[in-house]
Amino acid sequence: MSRHALRRIAPAVALLTASAIALAACSSSSDATDGASDSASDAAAATSVADFGTFADLEAAAKAEGKLNVIALPRDWANYGEIIDAFKKKYPEIEVTEQSPDVSSAEEIQAATTNAGLDTAPDVFDLGLTVALQNTDKFAAYKVQTFDEIPDALKEPTGLFVGDYGGYMSVGYDSSRFPEPAQITDLLGEDYKGSVAINGDPTQAGAAFAAVGLATVQNGGTLDDFQPGIDFFSELQKAGNLLKVDVTTGTIASGETPVVFDWDYLNATHSADNANWKVKVFSGTGYAGYYNQAINKDAPNPAAARLWQEFLYSDDVQNLWLAGGARPVRMEAMTKAGTIDETAAAKLPAAPSDTVVPTEAQSTAAGTLLGEKWASAVQ
Repeated sequence: MSRHALRRIAPAVALLTASAIALAACSSSSDATDGASDSASDAAAATSVADFGTFADLEAAAKAEGKLNVIALPRDWANYGEIIDAFKKKYPEIEVTEQSPDVSSAEEIQAATTNAGLDTAPDVFDLGLTVALQNTDKFAAYKVQTFDEIPDALKEPTGLFVGDYGGYMSVGYDSSRFPEPAQITDLLGEDYKGSVAINGDPTQAGAAFAAVGLATVQNGGTLDDFQPGIDFFSELQKAGNLLKVDVTTGTIASGETPVVFDWDYLNATHSADNANWKVKVFSGTGYAGYYNQAINKDAPNPAAARLWQEFLYSDDVQNLWLAGGARPVRMEAMTKAGTIDETAAAKLPAAPSDTVVPTEAQSTAAGTLLGEKWASAVQ
């Protein structure tokens, strides 16, 4: 789980036809190579299924590539394990390489830069909003078939990056060792000495960024200025309560990180390893956020990258995220259409009375402020 622990951010973001394949099959080896290159170029320029012709043409193009590189997708994160396995089952012709599941959003971008031009580069990204906003020049614009059902506030208008699933920032804790914190300032007390972990570095990790956002609004601030949140974690550090350990499923199961700021859907999963693990979403103002999908503009498998996006925004996979405790971005539209998994939806925790979601401008400003002040605040 530490991968997004090192990154993440909430509720309510080719033309390869059958005839081209046949021509390539009949050509000389040189012509076949040229044809494959042309097809890849066409796929890399595709901004929707229409550029392939039909969805079946997109599937054919992706199967012809035969590979997909995903990165930073822990299998215990928002049900990604089941989602990846479902893609493999549906498209056995496509080999899925699961790269570096525990890296941060920022490290995803670095991997793309380091491996640019190589077949090992990631095809797709799953990113916190701040990192997405800082790297739009790395993305290829693409609108999935269900693009219009995604709220405008949760997508870049051309499809450079699009919200996918989200939830509320929460505190998970071992109830056999700690009392339930009624409010966020309770964590400054003696009961929580050396025990409170934040899921990553907020200058790189969406989950950690959101923890500072939550601390901001829970301490009387607004998302226009994250300083109250930075001050809270500075106080937590001075009190000796901030635990500087990267959070993983293992550290929670072992008790090494017994109190954790993280998304509610991630904190909820730990009750499987610790029956005493409880999740607290503070009353009052809640902080919500969505992670974002994006396609690497230099993806080595551009058709497969686009097929993966179509897969993620389908009804079936939106419901798989819901089954993992996360709130899928198309939830409102699917509820109206009657395609939502009502049983899974009913299990979601109640939303706070007031919810805030950072705008792009607020996220950018907060990212700048954290870059300037976070390290010194918690040293």
